[in-house]
Amino acid sequence: MKIGTALAARLVAACFVAIVIAMPAAAQVKDFLSVPGPLEFDGKSYGLAWSGQPTANYVKQEYVPAGQKVETYAQMLLVEVVTGEIKVMDAVRSQVDALNKRKASDPLVNISLVENKATGEALLDFIASTKGADGEYIVEWNAYRYAPYRGGAKTAGVLLYAVSHRAYGNQNAKTFLGGLKQFRQRQINALAKADLPAAKR
Repeated sequence: MKIGTALAARLVAACFVAIVIAMPAAAQVKDFLSVPGPLEFDGKSYGLAWSGQPTANYVKQEYVPAGQKVETYAQMLLVEVVTGEIKVMDAVRSQVDALNKRKASDPLVNISLVENKATGEALLDFIASTKGADGEYIVEWNAYRYAPYRGGAKTAGVLLYAVSHRAYGNQNAKTFLGGLKQFRQRQINALAKADLPAAKR
């Protein structure tokens, strides 16, 4: 199905969106979702910095703190909507499958998943890594909150609200991983309790 194929392709790249997907530095930012920002999350403000619409039924927007760029961010929020005949756990399984396949080349991959059947939501957090052009490690931790999307009587799908943290360089990556335990649960709790962005499609 076209919708599932488009989402799966996106989720394969989701954990390294700014590395795998080349983003033009001067790209125009359009608010496709009526979520202009700034978004407040865990005491920090994030402004809309990048957006895209890969397909008619799929929109993604990225937000970073003042002074940061999507290409080299340290913290980022993501809001994405896929409309059509797709369920939350379909999206989650696609991401988990992609991460499990990544383990063959990325020994740092680690995954944790909590499903809330009462709300129909799921929260996936994971670590992944790659090497930059300089041969130094780039390490990333992400928490993805998936929720059913209802944009109207005839518009349904999946909403993703996510937070991402990155560290660049071997020493910074080591420090980042050493401190991950301290902020991971706080960020997960903040994401789980946050009001979902009122995205409109």
